[in-house]
Amino acid sequence: MNTNNPNSAGLFISFEGIDGAGKSTHIQFFADKIAQRFPNKNIVLTREPGGTPLGEKLREILLHESMDIHTEALLMFASRQEHLAKIIEPALNNGDIVISDRFTDSTFAYQCGGRGLPISKLEQLESWVQGRSNHSQSFLLQPEITFLFDLSATEAEKRRSATRNPDKFEELDHDFFNNVRQEYLRRASADSKRFVIIDSSLTIENIREQLSSIVNNL
Repeated sequence: MNTNNPNSAGLFISFEGIDGAGKSTHIQFFADKIAQRFPNKNIVLTREPGGTPLGEKLREILLHESMDIHTEALLMFASRQEHLAKIIEPALNNGDIVISDRFTDSTFAYQCGGRGLPISKLEQLESWVQGRSNHSQSFLLQPEITFLFDLSATEAEKRRSATRNPDKFEELDHDFFNNVRQEYLRRASADSKRFVIIDSSLTIENIREQLSSIVNNL
């Protein structure tokens, strides 16, 4: 499948990275810059898991309840299906710019890289939930641009230590997050046209300069 959306009138962007990498620090800044760059476009800022009323309920369960790793993956894609149906696709079809804090790359990184689920199982779910077709081709509905905020597991752990109320993922160990990071980097290497890797060890000012430059070139 082609990993784009030839039918979309809008633009789909995602922010990714291990917990502590800093993506959430920059997403509102980026959304503001996008709004300035495209003043006639509606900006939809959303997140996964979540984004819809049902998705937010599933988010609470996913981040705080213990469950079988297969159940976890299925709930992630159930939340994503609702997110696509109720928020993302209607916005894209309306010509809006959608910016999502996490999308499918997180599921592969956390559930495959971190939890150890076979990639083939998630690929089946990805194809089911995100598979689309038009008259001439089939494709996966994916972001056109994915920013991967990359940081070593050791440095991210230091940043997470300041979190007052960590969720069940944020409490996991160094090896888990190192495996998550490696799966992110594997996906970025396999789809280099979509991914923009941001070195999260840089200062906030330097990262925002990079983001501003990217926005100006869109």
